[in-house]
Amino acid sequence: MSAARKRKNRALAAETRIGLVRRARRMNRTLGEAFPGAHCELDFTTPLELAVATILSAQCTDVRVNLTTPALFIKYPSARAYAEANRAELEEYIRPTGFYRNKTSSLIGLGQALETQYDGELPHTMDELVKLPGIGRKTANVILGNAFDVPGITVDTHFGRLVRRWKWTEEEDPVKVEHAVGELIERKEWTMLSHRVIFHGRRVCHARKPACGACLLANDCPSFGTGPTDPAVAAALVKGPEREHLLDLVGL
Repeated sequence: MSAARKRKNRALAAETRIGLVRRARRMNRTLGEAFPGAHCELDFTTPLELAVATILSAQCTDVRVNLTTPALFIKYPSARAYAEANRAELEEYIRPTGFYRNKTSSLIGLGQALETQYDGELPHTMDELVKLPGIGRKTANVILGNAFDVPGITVDTHFGRLVRRWKWTEEEDPVKVEHAVGELIERKEWTMLSHRVIFHGRRVCHARKPACGACLLANDCPSFGTGPTDPAVAAALVKGPEREHLLDLVGL
């Protein structure tokens, strides 16, 4: 273990609750500088489209979902269209996203529930959303934050991995992670925080080899050194359309 890593570990061990809150909020502000255009990477124009896209994104990349949904949204423009869908036909539309049989059941069930309970419109409270077929708490937070401007923390694989790496929490359960992080960050920031963390996880803080030496969060990250710390080596690991901007921020 490097001397710098040891110093960070000692500082972390002595970190107070107030210190953790300050560090977390400072990291959120830094992520805001790194990703000023952070957003939901699923394409949609209505709350229903977002709900459908999010259901399809389970065990599937956003890129693949976005390639699948244009034709799907034309064919099924409403809750009633999903409620009355021919199962075999709908399965073929969404087959590229994987687990298409289960997802078809969710979409048909969602359409039927919306038609019978909400006049075909998607509700906009957590309690109502999580009772709908195919919609769990993570999906509900995506919908609330991006379709209805209701702050929510979306704990996907990237989000959970990064906040544990940053020692914001040690929780593994997504709901417990959501609540723990929600106690650190101002509520109005929750939706954008989710986008920023997910962007950072996809572009810089990779699971197996994070680009530590090219990371704007290095000074506040207790896991600095998990990946290459040499700037040139780390720079080669940075991905995405923001790459030049991210490298410029760290002087590379």
